[in-house]
Amino acid sequence: MDDTGCRILLAQKCFSCYGLYPLISKYLAGTAASGLYEARLGHEEMPGKENHIFSPAFREDDMAEICSICDHIVFNSPQQLERFGRKVRESGLQTGLRINPECSTQHGHPIYDPCAPGSRLGVRLSVLEECVSRNPSLLSLVDGLHFHTLCEQNSDDLETTLEAVINRFGKYLGQMKWINFGGGHHITRDDYDIDLLERCIVRMRNEFSLQVYIEPGEAVALNAGELHSIILEIQPADEQGVRNVIIDTSAACHMPDVIEMPYTPPLQHARALSSDGWKNSANGKNVYRIGGPTCLSGDVIGLYQFDHELEENEELVFEDMAIYSMVKTNTFNGMPLPDIYIRRTPDICTLWKHFGYGDFKCRV
Repeated sequence: MDDTGCRILLAQKCFSCYGLYPLISKYLAGTAASGLYEARLGHEEMPGKENHIFSPAFREDDMAEICSICDHIVFNSPQQLERFGRKVRESGLQTGLRINPECSTQHGHPIYDPCAPGSRLGVRLSVLEECVSRNPSLLSLVDGLHFHTLCEQNSDDLETTLEAVINRFGKYLGQMKWINFGGGHHITRDDYDIDLLERCIVRMRNEFSLQVYIEPGEAVALNAGELHSIILEIQPADEQGVRNVIIDTSAACHMPDVIEMPYTPPLQHARALSSDGWKNSANGKNVYRIGGPTCLSGDVIGLYQFDHELEENEELVFEDMAIYSMVKTNTFNGMPLPDIYIRRTPDICTLWKHFGYGDFKCRV
């Protein structure tokens, strides 16, 4: 931000632990929301900061409150822009339009690819041009363009995407005040090329006089957060020689991205093994399949080899649990939600949230 003048927003869809918003607000420009409740959270817990919102479609009865608490409202389609854009403008707010660069840089995660065929996210150039030809004043309602096509990616994919944005939508960029690169930038990863990111930002500033926004979620809390669990039972070895371990933590309830992504989270004192060919990388000793206590047979966190033999009642500590965990938890099977502690110093943890039966009952 200091080097380029860009503004970085916290994507709350990934990390909404507002107990840490006072810390985050010291560094970032504000928050990005995906709906009314996230927008309300950013407004309440990061006061005085920018509050952006995007949704594939807005509800008519939400717009009055959204206009009262947000600074930037990004629409997904020309139809939504025509429906609500004038009202947003009359409220003195910035109006944006999400575009689809039709440039996929995803590798192995099609569920997270907004540029996939049939995508409902962002307007394609051909559709925009047709709408502008029918309503030439349409773009007079737009202050900025927004794209979000990355997921846990480096800045080389951003550079590729930006080239596509310029090639397809360059003729409109000169009419805009700002551009939002969306999220998916793994800025805090050790191998992330920050210099290239800065060059991408500066290019848009210099060539088109645009204020640049980015709104990473994972990067803000990457590799942070631990989930502590207890071993409830260790079963006899199966036909492959692997022992199933049942813990008091569920992939389906407490870390659903393990199933949706899918991925295997890091676990202290253990190394993750692939489900295919794991015998080639492990000698078969201390190999366990860690799963949750729900009725879902696929409630499996992963296959791990430990540096010791496990015992019942032993604590297991999963890492990198801050992102996409607290925001996605659920109470399927009546599973309790984990308490949340904030570690403000290496030696001091304070209880921030406690969940009990009432939290389960009120969600049903």
